Amino acid sequence: MRYSLVSRFKGTILGAIIGEQIAFCCSKQLQGAGRLKVPSLHWSNIAILYAESLISSGRLETQDWQKRQQEDFANLKNSYGAILATLPVALFFHDNTAKLRQNLLLATEIWQDDPVVRDGTLAVGYAIAKSLTEKLSPQALISETISFVGETQTNLPQQLLELNTLLKHGAGLKTVQTEFSKEEKLSNIIALAFYCFVSTIEDFRLSILRGIQDSYRCSAIGAITGALSGAYNSAVGIPVTWQVMLVQQSSAQDGKLPGSSKMVELADAIVAVWSGVYNLASHPDKVREESGAITPPLLSLQATAAPRVIRSR
Repeated sequence: MRYSLVSRFKGTILGAIIGEQIAFCCSKQLQGAGRLKVPSLHWSNIAILYAESLISSGRLETQDWQKRQQEDFANLKNSYGAILATLPVALFFHDNTAKLRQNLLLATEIWQDDPVVRDGTLAVGYAIAKSLTEKLSPQALISETISFVGETQTNLPQQLLELNTLLKHGAGLKTVQTEFSKEEKLSNIIALAFYCFVSTIEDFRLSILRGIQDSYRCSAIGAITGALSGAYNSAVGIPVTWQVMLVQQSSAQDGKLPGSSKMVELADAIVAVWSGVYNLASHPDKVREESGAITPPLLSLQATAAPRVIRSR
């Protein structure tokens, strides 16, 4: 593999968070030099719920906590945040296209009256999955994504089709911005994020800097571009200075930067559950039954195997 799966998982989460934060720092939403304005309700809060559900049960269980979190879900309606909230789902089911689609649709059921969020979630989730499986072809990505989204009444497939034509003709950023700036629609934001990613696919930094040139929609474009590019280039491809900036911003606000550090930690746990890591320390009673005793060294051991070979019991 070009990059480890762990690094790609982290890159997806870090990319989305850092892309959004860089956009905030460069936008008019700054409150004083170097200070960051953080939204009171953030997509990472919902993403953490999705991640914890996947980690605890190995599948997406939504009914119970969706009822308790109705207000938070409502605040993400018609928002790029609704798409980013489903990133853990895309990561967990990236290796099975049928399950990926099924679970992404399940994750977006709370926004049933927002088909653009549904289609955008499918598009972004599919592109991330292609990066994680190392099967992404820049020339074929857009057409494959349109096929994955399938029949729909939204204009997202048409927007992506127009984008594909612009990419084939080598259109510059200004041309693409003009084409997709006629209306403030989520589908336009998604198309611009795909452009910034595909047109500079090997350079996370450049993709983000191009994405935040749109001053009115920079946070949305930066975040989605960051998730796409982070999955492809992994955490290794994200500038260290930007990663340090994120830590400093969180420290400056007493760790209150919404969900950022916890999301990165959960990325490790998602990989572990997906890959079939069996953590003996989490199941001491089971070990006693089978081995008759537990010594302290045993509690620190972990067994790792190929996906679905070893599962927690």
